[in-house]
Amino acid sequence: MRRIEALPGVNKTAFGIVVPWRDAGSFGPGFQFSADGYVRGPGEEDPRAQFRTISPGFFAALGVPIIAGRDFNQLDGQGKEPDGRSKEPVVIVSQTLAQRIFPNQDAVNRHIYWTDPVMKFVPISIAPHRIIGVTADIDDEHVVPGPSLTVYNPFEEGPVFGGRLFIHTSANPYSLVTPVTRIIRDMSVDQPVERAATLEDVRAEVLTPDRLNTVVFGIFAAVALAIALVGVAGVLAFSVSARTREFGVRLAIGAQPRQLLASVIAEGAVMATAGVVAGAACGYVLVRLARSAFENMQTPSALPVVGSVFILLAAAVVASVLPAARAARVDVTEALRSE
Repeated sequence: MRRIEALPGVNKTAFGIVVPWRDAGSFGPGFQFSADGYVRGPGEEDPRAQFRTISPGFFAALGVPIIAGRDFNQLDGQGKEPDGRSKEPVVIVSQTLAQRIFPNQDAVNRHIYWTDPVMKFVPISIAPHRIIGVTADIDDEHVVPGPSLTVYNPFEEGPVFGGRLFIHTSANPYSLVTPVTRIIRDMSVDQPVERAATLEDVRAEVLTPDRLNTVVFGIFAAVALAIALVGVAGVLAFSVSARTREFGVRLAIGAQPRQLLASVIAEGAVMATAGVVAGAACGYVLVRLARSAFENMQTPSALPVVGSVFILLAAAVVASVLPAARAARVDVTEALRSE
């Protein structure tokens, strides 16, 4: 990494085992752990945290602040104490983990240890690890970030499940791909170097399926809205045509055209309101059925629902304008003569 840091435009390099978002789910739901003084509730399991192996400077390379304590250094996780004992294993934890496990306390210099049964099959030490730092949350599992329980292990201690090189640069990131690849191949000819990308492009890559789904469902929604507009306009146009004589009589006895305009638009709004109420009732029943069949199903918040209702009512009013204007322009003489 020192050779890479010597390249023009490179500010910082670091090592990790997970590319944010692209490698989501690599370690499943995480591993169970416990800590000094932590007591779980009756019937509860130990909390789970994601495990990450990183090199010193990882947080600086990603622009993530260390809130308390310090970063790893080259001596963490290797060597021995002056008295010959092995050095105490150390970790850095995320802010959410520190606040949840050590509420209203300083997590630095406290100890955590892994309790997950799977650890007997994984080369990860279950001995108590001293916390030397607390960092801001890095939710590398979800594009929309949320609270994250993560434990970071020093690179020198391992284990290493594949490698990801992170480079912070002030130059064009993609201009570094060739020289970095050359440096890596000089060290190991067989070392694969692939899928180099900025975090922004990785995020766009991960969001591509969701964006495609959004476009497809948006097209279907637009088509459905257009059909609804044509339906409302058609029903009102037929109603106005059938009530031509009525409108003529109302105009003859003194009704104003704007009153006819308002009445027809109100009729369209009532139709749309009835449709919204019926649709909401059916949707509620279907959501209840779907929740019983699918776990962890999420429903939209109130904002998109209210927005959809507003769009539908507004569309119904717009669709009512043309038939309403036709009703307001009825010729009294011709209307009275019509059958």
